[in-house]
Amino acid sequence: MGPAVLYELDGHVATITYNRPESLNAVNGELRRQLNAAFSRFRDEEDAWVAIVTGAGRAFCAGADLKDGSGSTGEFAGTFWEKPTLNSFESGWEIFKPVIAAVNGPCLGYGLTLVTWCDFVIASERAEFGFPEAKLGVPAIVGAIRLPRRIGWSDAMELLLTGERIDARRAADIGLAWRVVPHESLMLEARGLAERLVAAAPLAQRVMKEMAVRTQAMPMLEAIRFGETMRKVVGATHDAAEGMRAAAERRPPNWAGR
Repeated sequence: MGPAVLYELDGHVATITYNRPESLNAVNGELRRQLNAAFSRFRDEEDAWVAIVTGAGRAFCAGADLKDGSGSTGEFAGTFWEKPTLNSFESGWEIFKPVIAAVNGPCLGYGLTLVTWCDFVIASERAEFGFPEAKLGVPAIVGAIRLPRRIGWSDAMELLLTGERIDARRAADIGLAWRVVPHESLMLEARGLAERLVAAAPLAQRVMKEMAVRTQAMPMLEAIRFGETMRKVVGATHDAAEGMRAAAERRPPNWAGR
């Protein structure tokens, strides 16, 4: 068997692929370890500016592998209160590079939790979304925290409390999916967006994403003070100087990510 997660860097775009198609990319211990390693690599790799995450085969991710619960227990679980389970991009790692979810099929449980942490969700017309945990007698913890912050309250509660699935069109209607595209053009659409993103200044993008995340919990004055500080930090970078030179010389900038 091959790796449970694939990582490919093409130019400045990293593609991360759940790769257990025989199990609908359900999350077991090995997939979780490799997925963590892939997102850690993306976070730390200087040439990786944008990520696309997708699934091999018919599914994006079918959630936890109920035949092998090690993806959510043991080394991956926190203890009662003093050691929270914050150990993956799915559960809340801070990665301020842009991430695109290319949802090619069923996206359930853990898979949907990860998708709610992505900046863009492009869905195949074959995609389905859901948190089945309520039908299994267990709570979706991070999903319950994050989903109402992303979509309307009643739509979030419908998904969380019924355990039912919705199709791609409904996901777009409630703001869970950004775009719905023909299945055959899904990766082309995701790659096209990634190329648009890498044409912009990567450090400025990361600051704006961090600002958008952090300042949700800040009063306005503190948010502005934080933002002005970050503006000075980024304004001192190579890319900020290059952007100004390129504008003055009426040419495309050559970003270096530094």
